[in-house]
Amino acid sequence: MSSEEFEKLHEMYKHIYNDLKSMPEIAAKCRGEEKKRVVREFDEKSGEAEEVLKGMDEELLLAPSSFRNPMSTTMRMYRRDLGKLQRDMKSTDLGLGFGARGESKYGAYTAENEHSTQLQSQRALILQGTESLSRATQSIERSHRIAAETDQIGTDIIEELGEQREQLDRTRDRLIHTGENLSRSRRILRSMSRRLMTNKLLLSVIILMELAILGAVVYLKFFRK
Repeated sequence: MSSEEFEKLHEMYKHIYNDLKSMPEIAAKCRGEEKKRVVREFDEKSGEAEEVLKGMDEELLLAPSSFRNPMSTTMRMYRRDLGKLQRDMKSTDLGLGFGARGESKYGAYTAENEHSTQLQSQRALILQGTESLSRATQSIERSHRIAAETDQIGTDIIEELGEQREQLDRTRDRLIHTGENLSRSRRILRSMSRRLMTNKLLLSVIILMELAILGAVVYLKFFRK
């Protein structure tokens, strides 16, 4: 059960119902004042049972959803059994001088039981609808949070990709500059290579000229007399 209060009311109803269920049979065997006394006692205890059931209805509204459905079934069974006892007692209420009053009273009890059962069913349906709406609202809120988180993740990814693109652009610019520097270095190396070859040729010509001059000097000094 849902609470300590509901347990107490449940035990009270069982005790009252146990007293009530034998009264229609007792009233059927009694006559005169004794029968009137049994009917009056039944009226009092039946009213007490109705009050206890109303208290249980109030506790039912505060019960968790996991307990509410079995509790609602139990309450409907209690009202059905109480209504049956009231009808049984009404069938014994004949020839006592208050048949019309008794019929009206028990009819009112039965109608009140049926009305209370309908109200209980409607309350249970309303509570179930409210819980379903609450769960749907929570689900929508979770979906909104997930969508917001997904949007934030997408934004972060776009920003990160933008940063990576800027880095790639800077790297490409550095590679272009490096390529230009390598081209200039190759041109300088080729120019230096050409100058080196020219210097080698000039040096070779100078050496040859010096050897020719040296040969001419030797010839003129030693061989021409």
